[in-house]
Parts: sequence; structure tokens; C-alpha cells
Amino acid sequence: MPSTTDPRETLATDACSLPDGRTLAYATCGAPDGAPVVAHHGTPGSRLFAALFDEAAAAADVRLIVPDRPGAGRSSPPPSDWTWRDWGADLTALREAASIDRAAVLGFSGGGPFAVAAAERDWATRLGLVSTVVPPADNGLVTLSRVPYAVPLLFRLSAAVARVVGSDAVVGQYTDRDVPEPTAAAVAADFHEALRQGPGVVARETRAFGDRSLDPGRPSCPVRAWHGTRDENTPVGPAREFVEATGGRLVTSETDHLGTLLDRRRDALAWLGGEE
Repeated sequence: MPSTTDPRETLATDACSLPDGRTLAYATCGAPDGAPVVAHHGTPGSRLFAALFDEAAAAADVRLIVPDRPGAGRSSPPPSDWTWRDWGADLTALREAASIDRAAVLGFSGGGPFAVAAAERDWATRLGLVSTVVPPADNGLVTLSRVPYAVPLLFRLSAAVARVVGSDAVVGQYTDRDVPEPTAAAVAADFHEALRQGPGVVARETRAFGDRSLDPGRPSCPVRAWHGTRDENTPVGPAREFVEATGGRLVTSETDHLGTLLDRRRDALAWLGGEE
């Protein structure tokens, strides 16, 4: 499990330059010479998502690379017309900087569509999805994102409350279970780092989740997903349909949104690292 030390101080962080002048920041953890896995944080989220995987990645002999998506954490905001379809091109620079030839891909929650886009590239070996959003999504946050300034206002308020109340205010958005304090602190740090540049990235990604759709015919690599039947943030139904359409495998459990990640992260990394 992650320590109580601030992951901004303990995670190995680097950055690369993109062809259009933007910067893409990323964190790495796990086994330095292990099988590479590019992981995609949730919405909101950041490279500090890696802190939830450090021990699991080392145990699975996986080198985990977690980039800040454009506008999150330390990565530059994207052009106005940028979508997850453009994400694979951004990852070209990351792969070169991190000396990655081929890699597996992991997506959690709002990182799922971006992971699918990455898995459409010929360098992707496997695609793992945990508690993933499957656009076109239809939930309260997507509806709210269509109201000007509503999502930024909501997340500014949420961040302010979390700074006063503490990590429990963040964790409670994703699970109803009690989690160890080091885990709660890591989840809260990831949430706050996601909003370092403001909540615009959350509004942009959430709008896209409502307006666009995933094409299950695009990923050509093997697909496996883990999803909780009690997940109220991202219901299991759309994930089941998407995975079945890809010919992949869905593993369900009686868990909620964050609970699925905490329970299944070792299984996901073991499979992504090459275990059958």
C-alpha cells in the first residue's frame, strides 16, 4: 500500500515535449526493468494515481507509467479540438521518452476511453479496463457538464471542502468502504493534483463522455475488464456490452467503484504483465 508520504515527493516524475510544444508529465513506479504498462487515471485524476499501484506493480514485475492527461497535473492543456482520438499520437512522444517499444494499456474510470484509444495503436499488447466509463455515458455529471460553468463550479467546491474535511471527503465519492489512511491519502492527493490547473479538464472530458462513443471494433489486442456490480459511478451494463463486443472477458465482483480497483489491481497488473 502507499505510504503516508506525499506521492508528489516520492513518485519518480518526468516530462516530455510534444511536437506542438505542449508538455506531457508522467510518473513511473514498480519494477524498473519489468513489463511496461501505460496506465490511465480517472476523471479527475493525475500521474499520482501511480501511488495506488507501487507495491502491486513491483510484485507483478511491471513497470507502470502513468501520464497526466492534457490539462491535468503538470501536463499542458490541449488544443480546443483535442479528443481522446488524439491521445495515441501524444503517447508517441511518451513512449520515446520512456524507451518503450510495446506495452500493455490500463484504464480506470474516466481513463477507460483514453486507454481504448491507446490500445488501437499497433504497439499495444493488451487492454485492461477497471470500473471504466463507456461513452456515450448518461449520468448526472454528464448532464451537468452541458450547463456552462456548472462542472468547474462543482469541482472547485468539492476541492475546497476536501481541503477542510480531509481525505475522507474525496474517498467517499468513490466507495462506501473504510480504506486504510495511506490509501485514502493517496486518493486525495491524486484528486487535488488533478485540479492543479483548475477543473477545466474535468468539464472537457465529461462532455466528451456524453457526446462521443467508443468503437468496440477498434482495439485489436486482447481485452479484459474488471467491474463491480455495486458501482454507482460507472454502472456495469455498458462495460459488459463493450467487452462482449470486443470478444474480451469481463470479471465482475460485488464491489463499488474504487473498491473494484483496490481489490483487483494485482489481478489486472498480473494479466497485463503477461500472465495468462
